[in-house]
Amino acid sequence: MALSLFLYLPKLDQMVSCEYRDMPEPVQIPGCIPVRGEDLLDPVQDRKNDAYKWVLHNAKRYRMAEGIAVNSFKELEGGALNALLEDQPGKPRVYPVGPLVQAGSSSDVDGSGCLRWLDGQPCGSVLYISFGSGGTLSSNQLNELALGLELSEQRFIWVVRSPNDKPNATYFNSHGHEDPLGFLPKGFLERTKGIGFVVPSWAPQAQILSHSSTGGFLTHCGWNSILETVVHGVPVIAWPLYAEQRMNAVSLTEGIKVALRPKVDENGIVSRVEIARVVKGLIEGEEGKPIRSRIRELKDAASNVVSKDGCSTKTLEQLASKLKAKNNISI
Repeated sequence: MALSLFLYLPKLDQMVSCEYRDMPEPVQIPGCIPVRGEDLLDPVQDRKNDAYKWVLHNAKRYRMAEGIAVNSFKELEGGALNALLEDQPGKPRVYPVGPLVQAGSSSDVDGSGCLRWLDGQPCGSVLYISFGSGGTLSSNQLNELALGLELSEQRFIWVVRSPNDKPNATYFNSHGHEDPLGFLPKGFLERTKGIGFVVPSWAPQAQILSHSSTGGFLTHCGWNSILETVVHGVPVIAWPLYAEQRMNAVSLTEGIKVALRPKVDENGIVSRVEIARVVKGLIEGEEGKPIRSRIRELKDAASNVVSKDGCSTKTLEQLASKLKAKNNISI
């Protein structure tokens, strides 16, 4: 979806005079599910800002490329890829070669012991919570998330970072307290002992998502995390924070339908009651049944496209051959 937006942005810029968030109708990116203007990526939210002008400048330069490799595949983004693969004058050739993800390995040290804890949990019973390497929440929101997890009575592994109450708190400036978990609600760790496992700062994500006990992933919807959850067949709670993550969340919830998205209240907070509702719904509720089924289908499709005779494998081989021929490389 992001690449389709970038190739379309110069035209959209000419067609629309207001801010995209003020458009009465959703933006129809070629091949994609309609997206509200306020859900477009952050740098295009203020068209007078230099960040928007820089994005637009680079979007125009995309068409100068001879080809663009994308880490995606048809079953994940069928509409967008169909539009991108259409032959049009001045549009670069697109090569879908995904899903390419970094596999977990024995070198990923599990200093927290979360994998050992997972070994003792029932199959598909644990919600994994991580907002990526740069995601932080406000103090109020972190408190609501903790109490919502407790209220849900579901098992969880939570990779937690210190809250940040500054503007744009979701960006990479989370610094810990002396007590790495001292900001959690009083008594939370004691009350959730046995059903929850809290990890400060980092956990071996690929190994957690591939574990049979993991039954859901509450994620910020970064693209790498989306690909990992699809590869491992783990259903999603979509909680976007910044960059293009709101667009990704729309795709996950309204497009391929492998995610639930909690509702934000009038104060911009996801309440503990709403959190408990979506967590229970995803892990064991009727609302999560079609999502759990659909993500299993996507997992199979992801495995097929990167198999020896899969279309992503063949596309990557084709791209490699073109590059070798262009640069007179022989192997």
